[in-house]
Amino acid sequence: MENKDFYTISELAGILGISRVAVFKKIKSGQIQAIKIGSIFAIPKKELESILGKTLSKEQKKVIDEGVRKTVKEYGQTLKLLGQE
Repeated sequence: MENKDFYTISELAGILGISRVAVFKKIKSGQIQAIKIGSIFAIPKKELESILGKTLSKEQKKVIDEGVRKTVKEYGQTLKLLGQE
C-alpha cells in the first residue's frame, strides 16, 4: 500500500476484498468512518488501520478494559493460582 491520507470507496473495497456497495453500506451504518467531499466519500488512513486491526478505537479499548476488569473481578484468585504454576 502506498502512503495516502485518504482512500476512496473503490480503493478501500479493493484493499478489503469486498464490493463498493458493501463499503458504502458500512459507511452509512457507521461501521466505517468517512468524510463526504462533494459527492464522494473519503476514508481516512487511520480508519483503514483500525479496520485492519492495527489500531483500536476508544470504544474497542473500553470494551476490552471492561472485559478484563470483569474477568479479574470474577476469577482473580484463580488467575493468581494459575500464574504460580
